This record gives sequence, structure tokens and C-alpha cells, in this order.
Amino acid sequence: MHGCNNRRVPAAIKIRPAHASDRDAVGRLGAMLVAEHHDFDAARFIAPVPDMAARYGQFLIDRQQQPGMVVVVAERESAVVGYAFAGMEGDDFMALRGPAGVIYDLVVDPGHQRQGIGSALMTAVLDELTALGAPRAILFTADKNDVAQAIFTATGFRRTMIEMTRELGAEDRET
Repeated sequence: MHGCNNRRVPAAIKIRPAHASDRDAVGRLGAMLVAEHHDFDAARFIAPVPDMAARYGQFLIDRQQQPGMVVVVAERESAVVGYAFAGMEGDDFMALRGPAGVIYDLVVDPGHQRQGIGSALMTAVLDELTALGAPRAILFTADKNDVAQAIFTATGFRRTMIEMTRELGAEDRET
């Protein structure tokens, strides 16, 4: 990994690139992320499915192999306890922004939260995006995820966009 600042990594935690052998562990954490967001707003976020962990794990490992994509894990005593997933994106006229590193996921196992692991993952993924030439990093967070928003604000992120969602259905077309 490029420039990971190990001074910010909690004792006994190793931050490293994800390996194919991490598929089940990152998949389990990714499935937790899906379930949490679905609980926040079932109409907006995808529902968990029985094989979500396997599908999400394979998705992350596949992305890790693509240029400009980064998946890093936090490991404690040989167990993956968190991960971050990010990638480089070019100009996006729909979002009215130039090139950016986009942080898609940052997840820490609930039993390991509030120990600095999320901050260590954030530092590592920002270092990786910087090494890839990202001029800025952006991320999206669920409106109801106050804990994550506080962490992101504390690490220097600021609000720039607000997503608003409206469900469309038969009752909308009748009026």
C-alpha cells in the first residue's frame, strides 16, 4: 500500500489490501452494510437476500482486481474486522464534478467499533486515492447514519449534496 500512516493504526490492527481469501469476511461485513441501510429506509436501499454475503464478497474481490479500485481491510488476530472500498472516477457531468476518489464503503464489525479502526481504514483508503492521483475524495452516507456522518466530518469531509428520494408508483400516475 502507498503511504499508509501506521501511527494512526490501533495496536494489534493491520491495515492491508484485500486478498481473494478475504472474500467471505468482507462479504459478511458488506451484507451487514446492506441490511443496515435497508433498515434505515427499505424503500430506498436494496433488501438483503439469502446469498448477499457471498455475492457482496465476490463483488468486492472482483473490484479489487480492477485498475483504479481499492479495497483495504483491517485485520486483528488474523480476522478481518473491517474494510474500506473506494475507486477513481472521472468527470461526472450529472453530479457536476470533476475527477474524484469515491469512497463507496467503510465498514467496521460492531464488536470492534469505537477503537479507531474506522479512522485507520479511512486514512489508508485516502492514502491510496492520493497515490492514484485523486484531487479530492467524496462519499455518500445514509441520512439516518448519524454516527458515520460524525466520523466523516471529524476526518475533514463537508456536506456538498443532499440526495432526495421519492417513490413512484401507480398512485402517482393516477393523480
